[in-house]
Amino acid sequence: MDGCLQVVELKVGMHCDRCIKSIKKAIKTIDDMESYQLEKETNKVTVTGNITPEEVVKALQKIGKTVTYWGE
Repeated sequence: MDGCLQVVELKVGMHCDRCIKSIKKAIKTIDDMESYQLEKETNKVTVTGNITPEEVVKALQKIGKTVTYWGE
């Protein structure tokens, strides 16, 4: 992959600090992830990097999270 930055916006249920910790941990395992942002109030996860939406979804599904694309 060439250095193509992509912003992936997803809706992920995060109800407690434990959920948030595991989401952060999962996101940090994604190769070429540059930055991320969690908005607990809206359940929005934004991940930026040389990544694909599928990679982010897979990482979050691996920890048992239900993931939908933001705006769906």
